[in-house]
Order: sequence, then structure tokens, then C-alpha cells
Amino acid sequence: MVKILLCCAAGMSTSMVVKKMEQAAKSQGIEADIQAVGLDEFENMLPKFDICLLGPQVKYKEADFSASAAKQDKKVKVINSMDYGMMNGEKILNDTLVELG
Repeated sequence: MVKILLCCAAGMSTSMVVKKMEQAAKSQGIEADIQAVGLDEFENMLPKFDICLLGPQVKYKEADFSASAAKQDKKVKVINSMDYGMMNGEKILNDTLVELG
């Protein structure tokens, strides 16, 4: 099972992206645990996930979060703003799967 954490300012704007990603995973037969949280929950939630995706509006946190995630051998990536804006859950999921190898 792939476990993907999404972080944004309050965890709300990414909830629609999560739904689209879950639909894409289901249609591809991929077991996935995908959750959205606010920035303040990053440290507590990251150990339970394989990767953290940041909403484009909080890309300024990428360096800080990446340094923290590296200590746990995990990655942090910013979601492409076009894919995010278009709620392209399938592309975001597929890009994340490639990133995870």
C-alpha cells in the first residue's frame, strides 16, 4: 500500500485533490492511503507516510520540510500548480508513484 500525505495551509484545499487521487488509485487497482492535513500536523503525521506532497500555496516550506523528512528517509515534493488547479488527481498520483520508484 502506498501512503501519501498532502499538506497545505489548513488541510482543507487539498481535500478535493485527495478525493481525485483516491478515485484514480481505485481505478488503477492501487491500494492507497491518502490524507490531507495542515502544515502544523506535518511532523506528527510524516512517520506514517511514504511521501509528503505540498500544495503550491505552501511551497515556501519545501526546504524546511525536506530537511526534516530526509532524517526519516522520506521525500517532500510540491504539487505542480497546474495539476493542483485542475484537480488532476490521476496525474498527481502517477507523478508521486514515479517519485517513490
